[in-house]
Formats: sequence, C-alpha cells, structure tokens
Amino acid sequence: MSANTFTAARATTGTTTGTTTGTAADRKARRNLRRFLALDAVVSGGNGLAYLAFAGPLGDLLGVGASTLVELGAVLAAFGLAVALLAARPRPTRPAVQAVIDINLAWAVLSLVAMEFWLEPSTAGLVWIPLQAGTVMLFAVLQFTALRRTAAAARPS
Repeated sequence: MSANTFTAARATTGTTTGTTTGTAADRKARRNLRRFLALDAVVSGGNGLAYLAFAGPLGDLLGVGASTLVELGAVLAAFGLAVALLAARPRPTRPAVQAVIDINLAWAVLSLVAMEFWLEPSTAGLVWIPLQAGTVMLFAVLQFTALRRTAAAARPS
C-alpha cells in the first residue's frame, strides 16, 4: 500500500493513529448529545442540591413535605452526578444514554401521577411540578434525537 493509498484509506475510515475521529456529522452529533446530557446533569443536580439545602422553605412553598424533598434531592443529586460523568465521556455508550432517557421519561410521568394521586401541592406546586416534568421530558426528547443522530452519523454511507 503506497503512502497516498494509506492516507486516502485513513481519511475514508476517519481513523488516525488507531483512534476513530469519525466524520464531521458524527462529531457534531456526539457533541450535541454530550451537551444535552451535561445540561440535564446541571439542571437535575442543581435541583437536587436545592431540594437538599432548602427542603423546609421549598416544601412550604410547593406544598410538598420537607422529607419528600430531601429524598428527591438525594436522588436528583446522585442522578445529576451520574449523568455528568456520562456527559464527560468522549463517546457516551448507547445503553447508558438510553437509561438516562428512560429515567427522564419515567420521572416526568411519575411527577404528574404523584401530583394527581399522592401529593397535595400548593398553587406554586401545581405550577412547578408540571413545569419540571415538561423540562425533564424535553431533555429526554433532545437526548433521544441526539442519540439517533449519533447512530445515523456513525453508519457508513
């Protein structure tokens, strides 16, 4: 194989020194996926930390028990950390991203179910719970779309 043939083969496969760089579309899709994961991590983690730090006042404002907010805050903080670690990976794995999407979808649905059947939120809670459920649903849609684009961009043409 001549040097020109090797260079052309390397450009076609997107490899340099044994590592896959991918096409521009693949890099853009992965970058967007990682950005959406990072945004989810910041919002979920920040929300969790706020619930932990201000459970009493937020509980009073939202009409949700402080102990419930502490438990939710711990879950959200741990989830935010896990998603941040995933977002930090150069190539987040498909099963891990799909798990984040599934958890986000479950969270959004369960938030609305809890509001309707288990909680007795204040007016602020009746606004906040659907708002955060919608935000989480949006994260799931953005992540799903980016994951599909990542897979499509990685396929050979």
